[in-house]
Amino acid sequence: MAEKKMTFEQAMDNLEQIVAGIEGGETSLEESIEKYAEGTELIKQCRAILDAAEKKIRLLARDEAGGLKVAGELEDDSADAPPA
Repeated sequence: MAEKKMTFEQAMDNLEQIVAGIEGGETSLEESIEKYAEGTELIKQCRAILDAAEKKIRLLARDEAGGLKVAGELEDDSADAPPA
């Protein structure tokens, strides 16, 4: 089954619901384990979203008037990186 792409906020909301359910004792042990696995996947997705946002922010530079401008395109850095 294909995973639906969520926004950061949606993933965090789902993660908070999972944590609340597990902490509140609303789930059985088996369901808690399944929810834990689902939560770890949500955490990975949130980290990926945050990493992409950080990469985009790093591309911002100040223009001559002090405003922000995009300094480059968002691409996979590893493919274009010069050899060390």
